[in-house]
Amino acid sequence: MISIREYDLESLKEEMKRLGYPGFRGEQIFTWVHKRGVLSPEEMTNLPREIREKLEVGNMSLETEKVSQEDQTRKILYRLRDDHFVETVLMKYRYGNSLCISTQVGCRMGCAFCASTIGGLKRNLTAGEMLGQVYETNALLEDKINHVVLMGSGEPLENYDEVIKFLRIINHEKGYHLSLRNITLSTCGLIPEILKLADENLPVTLAISLHGASDETRGRLMPINRKYPIDELIRAVDYYILKTHRRVTFEYAMIKGVNDSAGEAHLLRDRLQGRLVHVNLIPVNAVEESGFFPSLEKDLVKFKSILEKKGINTTIRRELGSDINAACGQLRNTYHPAKVEIVQRH
Repeated sequence: MISIREYDLESLKEEMKRLGYPGFRGEQIFTWVHKRGVLSPEEMTNLPREIREKLEVGNMSLETEKVSQEDQTRKILYRLRDDHFVETVLMKYRYGNSLCISTQVGCRMGCAFCASTIGGLKRNLTAGEMLGQVYETNALLEDKINHVVLMGSGEPLENYDEVIKFLRIINHEKGYHLSLRNITLSTCGLIPEILKLADENLPVTLAISLHGASDETRGRLMPINRKYPIDELIRAVDYYILKTHRRVTFEYAMIKGVNDSAGEAHLLRDRLQGRLVHVNLIPVNAVEESGFFPSLEKDLVKFKSILEKKGINTTIRRELGSDINAACGQLRNTYHPAKVEIVQRH
């Protein structure tokens, strides 16, 4: 049976009619699942039992989690129905709870510093599985999740249709009604999909994983740059800004001795100067398989200063969950059932 989380409002109303029930029953179910966040049909108390018996809500189960002793970041591993695993990271900020969700099981983009790409792409997630990460995690909390980041495992724009469906459902006024301005979508730079997204009239925050200011540097780290070099990517970003009037974020993983030189900073400054952008410098996570290490603090500060002197808004991301290896893909890659008891005791 398909999870009710997979249906938008109109298709749920049509499904109820197909089963011989009034369409308004679909709206009741939609409200229970997406607004009230119920995890079981038995909680839908205004529905006849015969309808509840035909429904299934859940599409994943909590397998294990790690909680940071430093900042209470929670890294959660969910088991999907087909026994694949997907990671979600909950981060607490002064403005509320932010959830980083995955859009694919694994990833095939091949970025050299990322744990998600180890083992390649297994499959796309459905919109309902993306929603499930939000709703299942929300059920663990006292305070509601109010920011969502599509920056976990996978390339969101490679799973374009399901990601757009997810955005429309989670934003629906009769459902969770999360503001699209509180959602960040991160991409490594699929230009046709960036242009397509610009025309969707969905005011999400677009984040571009850049990680290099020259094609040579970025190409070493990100194979996608061979297909979509930086100049073409910047032109796509210009179009996105023109259409949406939204500031675009450039994510830049700072890797010691690779992309953190003053020369790279000056080149990045020249590329971005005068544009409606924000640069987020991220000390790279030390993933064992990559052999990369985060930049020294003095190099982070110098890099930031070079950009800011030309008016480019720049921040250094505060590291969260470093004691639990919160980089996407690390828990899934190292997990197997024999380790659960050990992990859960920490």
